[in-house]
This record gives sequence, C-alpha cells and structure tokens, in this order.
Amino acid sequence: MPTYLSPGVYVEETEAGTRPVEGVGTAVAAFVGFAAAGPYNTPTLVTNWSQFTQTFGDFVADTYLAHAVYGYLANGGSACYVVRVGGNGEKKKGSSNRKAKPELPAGPQTTIGAFRVLAVESGGGVQPDISVEVADSTAENPPPDAVKLIVNASGKKVEEYDPVVPKKGAAKNHHVMTVVNAASKTIRIEEIDGPGAVEKVEKGKQALAAPDVPEPAELSLDADDYVGNAAERTGFSGLEAVDEVTMVAVPDLMSAYQAGALDLETVQAVQLAMISHCEQMGDRIAIIDPPPGLGAQQVKEWRVEQANYDSRFAALYWPWPKVFDPASGSNVFVPPSGHMAGIWGRNDDTRGVHKAPANEVIRGAIALQTQITKAEHDLLNPVGINCLRSFPGRGIRVWGARTLSSDPSWRYLNIRRFFNYLEESILLGTQWVVFEPNDLALWARIRRTISAFLVNEWRKGALFGATPGEAFYVKCDGETNTAESIDVGQVICEIGVAPVKPAEFVIFRLSQFSGGTSLVAE
Repeated sequence: MPTYLSPGVYVEETEAGTRPVEGVGTAVAAFVGFAAAGPYNTPTLVTNWSQFTQTFGDFVADTYLAHAVYGYLANGGSACYVVRVGGNGEKKKGSSNRKAKPELPAGPQTTIGAFRVLAVESGGGVQPDISVEVADSTAENPPPDAVKLIVNASGKKVEEYDPVVPKKGAAKNHHVMTVVNAASKTIRIEEIDGPGAVEKVEKGKQALAAPDVPEPAELSLDADDYVGNAAERTGFSGLEAVDEVTMVAVPDLMSAYQAGALDLETVQAVQLAMISHCEQMGDRIAIIDPPPGLGAQQVKEWRVEQANYDSRFAALYWPWPKVFDPASGSNVFVPPSGHMAGIWGRNDDTRGVHKAPANEVIRGAIALQTQITKAEHDLLNPVGINCLRSFPGRGIRVWGARTLSSDPSWRYLNIRRFFNYLEESILLGTQWVVFEPNDLALWARIRRTISAFLVNEWRKGALFGATPGEAFYVKCDGETNTAESIDVGQVICEIGVAPVKPAEFVIFRLSQFSGGTSLVAE
C-alpha cells in the first residue's frame, strides 16, 4: 500500500474483481512422416500449402505426409506442425530394412566430353538403335574446337551437325547442345554437372545404351524413428515442447508398412506410443489410421482382437479415401487421418468444439476403399470405428464421432475434446491465482472468474440446461478448502459441467389413428 505523507489528491489503479478466461485454440494438428526436403525432427509451423512446399517439397510417390497436410488444409485446417522423420543414416541394431527405390534410368545414353547424349522416344515409344560419331569438322573456317556430329539410327545416318563445339563456354550459334536440341528428333543433349564432367572430347563412334541400374541402398527404419525421444526433441515425442498441438497423426506409418519396412506389430507399437503421448500430455487426441485394404470384418477383428486399443485420447477412422496423387498422376488411396484432422478444424471454426465432428463432407475424396452397408456399420460403430460413408446425392461423409474408450462417459469425441478445451483454458486463465492470499476474497474471485467463462460457453450451446444453474456449478468455499489444505498452500475449486452430447440415434415414432368425429360420446 502507498504511504500518504502530504495533503493532496492521489489517483490509484486497482484491479477489477473478475479476470476473464479466454478460450484456447482447439484445432492445431501435428503430422509426422517422410518428405522430399526440410529439417529432420524439427516441429515446423505450416499455415498454407505454399509454405509446406517451400520447406518440405512437393508430393512424393508412395508416401502420405504431403497428402495428409494437403487434405488437412483443404478440409478447413488452418495451422499445423510438420515433423520430418527418417533421417537416420546409420543402420540400427534390430531395425527393419527396406530397399530404397533407385532413380529410373533415362533410357539409352552416352557421353561426349562434358555432355550427356540421350535418345528421344519415337512415336511408337520404342527406342531405335542409335549411335553418335564425332569426326573432324569439314566446314569452311570452323570455330576453334569445332567437330562434326553424325547421328546414326539402325545403321543409317539420319542427322549431321557441322560445325558444333562441345564446350560449355562456346558461342550459342555453334554450341552443341543449342544446335542439336533445336533441330534433332532423335537425340537430346544435356550438360553434366559436377566433378564427373570431363571436357576432353574423344573422336569416334559411340552407341547409346541403357545405363546400369544401381543396386537399391538399404535404409534403416524402426519404431524409434517415429516415436523419438522427448529429451532429444525427435519424433512425435518432441511435440511435448509444442503446447499448441491438439491433434497428432502419423500418416507415413502406413507407407512404411506397405513398403515392408515395418511389420504390423511394430505399427501397433508406434500407435500405442502415440496414444501414450496424448494421454500423458492430456490436451491432444491421436488420430489412428487402420492398415490398408481391410474389409469390414477384417478391420473389426484388427480393432478388437489385435490392436485392442482402449483410450479416450484416440480416435480411429476407416476406410481409406481415394484422392488424386500429383506425384504419379493417378488416384490413390491415402490414410484418412489428415482429412479428418481438417474436418475437426472446420467443425471447430463453424460450430464449436462442443459439436461432434461428424456428418461433414470430406473435401477431395473421390471414392472409398470399401463401400459398407448399414448392417456392417452396425457392427463397427459400437467398437469405436468411425466409418466414412458415401451417400447418394450427399457425397462422402464422416459418419461417426466416437473415441476408442470403453468408458461410456468418454464415448463421444466432442466430449473429450471439449473437456480438453475447458481444462486448458482454465489452466491458462487462472495463472494469476498463484501466490495470492488464500482467503475468502480469493475464493470469491475464482468463483466469479470461472462462472463468467462457463456462462459464455452455455450461451454458445456447449452446455446442457435451461439456465446456467442447470448447466454447471462452481464451488470454492470453506467446504472445499479445509484448514489442512490451506496449511499446505492449496486452494481447491470444484467445477461440474453438463456437456451437450450428440444426437447419434434420431428416432421418430409414428402411429396410426382413425380420423374424424365419433358419434359415441364417452
């Protein structure tokens, strides 16, 4: 308190009795997988597709990270963290091996000095028997280092270029690459970059032949690449340092499984580590991808008998949607986790986190890997498999919003996510309470702060009840704060809320009755 020693007017600022609690963000995803470029094991914030391509490159064949991020952004996601894994150069003991796909050869080719000569495909797609011959130039007044280049196909001369200079610094009108590429329909010439480029040009005839295919290199990949270590900030364990994340997905776990680098038990071990990470953090949900190519009965057996997950911090979606793949130019099936995370974000922006993220159209989905019937859905929904279904005239939609928990209290996904939102918002909005005097005035201020926040949630439709008193209660008084708890420096506040639950089963009861007026009065 200030000390007043001389007469005068004093103006002081005092804090209001209530401090507002602001709601935290609920739609920030984290994706872990393989990329063409970018830093390894570094959570990188991405807010649009251009930013992703600048940092991590474009789509890569047989991988799903780019598809997941693209589907997330296309379906309404706004911000996400991307973690690139797979950068372990050393082979680990006990790790699985897979063969890296070699680069495809460019067809028949040879070299002339610092240039590579490539055969151009004919109209029928078959390479003719091509050879090139380097001879002395017969032109009048040829430039220095000029030669004559003769192109033969099937033993006959088809093209001749004289004079041309096979030097990188030659004049453009005589440069061998410029002259040949502008006129030739049989060959194409490219510069060879790097230390392997030899400037000396040997005279004579050379046949174009397909290069030797290098033996695929062995890559080491195991569960540690995905799980990582929190202390070293690797894998998705490094996301412990990123508090904003609310969803975790590892789409490229399935690409490694399809490539034979991981077996199904290792896949389940990584998914269990994902669930454990989300349970320990307490503020995020793991989006689990099922193995590809499973039918309705197979995915049920995998869910119940093999994986057997039981967690209120995890959700499972099936089947895989089909999307366009720019890397291959065709349509491919991809894990649903990226698109589902985007729908969660879109649902939170348009309706709120309290609304179940279901009955929403999946943008970018062309078809589904499996078209299920209502009878099959009746078997999958009770075990927590959220199905994607195609409805005539209504598109492909998410038709489930359950967690993988066996506890009925946490059956619905929106309830778990809404509680994550409440807990995190109250945690950040009441930091001012720490080290305040633990008295009746503090208890009253806590009650007012929490009640004001919950009233706003009730007005948004997130809490069930005709009045705020029916929707929630906040208790922080002498009954919750005993002398013993005050002595150990604790202030205890009990909060009870009645969240709205989704109308999963809509039932209309129709009956028949006879109309008109009866002549018999009873």
